[in-house]
Amino acid sequence: MRKLMLVLLACISALSLVKADTILNNVYARHTQSLNGSWNSIVDPFDNGYYDYRLNVSNNGFFKNQKAKSKSDLVEYNFDTAPLIKVPGDWNTQDDKLFFYEGSVWYKKDFNYTPKPGTKAFLYFGAVNYFCNVYLNGEQIGTHEGGFTPFNFDVTNKLKEGSNFVILRVNNERKPEGVPTVNSDWWNYGGITRDVLLVETPDVFVDDYLVQLPKGSYDKVEGYVQLNEKKAGVEVSVEIPELKIQKKLLTDAEGKAVFALKAKPKLWSPESPKLYDVIIRNGEDVLNDKIGFRQIETQGKNILLNGKKTFLRGISIHEEAPYRQGRVFSKEESMLLLSWAKELGCNFVRLAHYPHNEFMVRAAEEMGLMVWSEIPVYWTIHWSNPDTYKNASTQLNDMMERDKNRCGIIIWSVANETPHSDARDKFLADLAAQVRAKDNTRLLSMAMEVTGTKGNVSQVKDYMSKYVDIISFNNYLGWYGGTPEDCKTRQWDIPYDKPFFISEFGGGALQGKHGDKTERWTEEYQEELYKNTLDMYNRVDGFAGTSPWILMDFRSSRRQLNGIQDFFNRKGVISERGLKKKAFYVLQNFYKMKKEQELKH
Repeated sequence: MRKLMLVLLACISALSLVKADTILNNVYARHTQSLNGSWNSIVDPFDNGYYDYRLNVSNNGFFKNQKAKSKSDLVEYNFDTAPLIKVPGDWNTQDDKLFFYEGSVWYKKDFNYTPKPGTKAFLYFGAVNYFCNVYLNGEQIGTHEGGFTPFNFDVTNKLKEGSNFVILRVNNERKPEGVPTVNSDWWNYGGITRDVLLVETPDVFVDDYLVQLPKGSYDKVEGYVQLNEKKAGVEVSVEIPELKIQKKLLTDAEGKAVFALKAKPKLWSPESPKLYDVIIRNGEDVLNDKIGFRQIETQGKNILLNGKKTFLRGISIHEEAPYRQGRVFSKEESMLLLSWAKELGCNFVRLAHYPHNEFMVRAAEEMGLMVWSEIPVYWTIHWSNPDTYKNASTQLNDMMERDKNRCGIIIWSVANETPHSDARDKFLADLAAQVRAKDNTRLLSMAMEVTGTKGNVSQVKDYMSKYVDIISFNNYLGWYGGTPEDCKTRQWDIPYDKPFFISEFGGGALQGKHGDKTERWTEEYQEELYKNTLDMYNRVDGFAGTSPWILMDFRSSRRQLNGIQDFFNRKGVISERGLKKKAFYVLQNFYKMKKEQELKH
């Protein structure tokens, strides 16, 4: 009851709090000061630093960073002597006592700053899981909900000359109305899990931009440049030196300049992941980016990349750090995971089940991997709750905003394995409409489920099929029902003139455990399951790709089998220690065969 009261009070008090500003686009191209490193931390399981003893939000909480001024002063916390925690990072893997912890942890960082005339300053967070209150110099500047999307606050008039301090109350308690909700199959890593930056811009700056091939065109580059203020007649420019583009533009009354320029760029593809240097200017405000150009579409039961039929040779990936475990936050760890995908022969990765860090998305694009990007609308979301929908919609918007210039992303996904109901259908249909209104250059999908089996025929019939470009579904025949042998005779009823994609299949295996191919948890069982599953789908008309579950074993509180799972989901084709299982090579050989077939045609 007390925990419920805390959650309700937090929700009520949050209604009056300032929410994060519009997300800064391409933050790493801006002038930044890193606030990463060691932060002081206080674990607060009863939220003593946030509520008073009557469970009212305290006006004198830990965010005040109080110090005892005399020997007789009573101050029951001290950030200066509190333990250090690394940012970015999750608290679960930094302290054994916090391995299973879900609740509040306070973070504090001291930093120096020198204000500059004509300069704005923003406090930027790559991600904080799940809900956070942000305070600067003892004053709350805002809140944010959602564990996988970036946010920032304008702190120009709140920073002081010299010493400043920022404090966060981070809470990762799972909530029934949350996105994701209370039940999921990955670890609920709490903390400031991605970069923290102090970002400087001019007073009037380029707030946003888009540079792309319009849908269906190969000889034109179009987009826009958007200022942070509604100022007309401001000169901005778009430059793509390699294409000999240097276009000056004037903003309209909304502070926006739209362009459409003749050009024939070399197209981005997995075989040739060409990216162009793009420069956006507004006076001395200069943003550099690397942008690729491609077309992705469907035609009947085929997926076409740049007008050519392609098979999505994929793998699903969680943002789980190899070797050390914990939440991935660096480019190096992202590239290691992606390099394993490339070794498999992949041209595609499904980044599940939430927006991954920006380094992962950019590295995939640079390495020639097409990307499925999704939000954590997962399993039993509260479909009839307006606040839950608003939360999901905001996360969808923020994911698309951050990565809209990443040509490697070819699919926006709005859900995974959601139970059928009228409320669910409306929820997802509205999210699908949001995607369509915002972006017509990518494909839309969601991971659905098999809806029934009659005799030897499995059916995929979902109301949401009319909204998606690709019929994507998860199916674990041979693991959650049946045996690998059943794949040899199973037939499929997928009554849509659209390509179908197997967003998940697989089974668990403990790396190094060997036995008969009928023995669960052995590498041989998983190997046989992969062989038979791939053969099964390869016989079905419209099979356009797959992203088996999953690249690497990952932590999950749901997976409790002692001596086998030990709180790991063991469906990876690679262990958490980086050792490949036998199924890895089955998938690798299948992808080699599919690539050879594609090259012949």
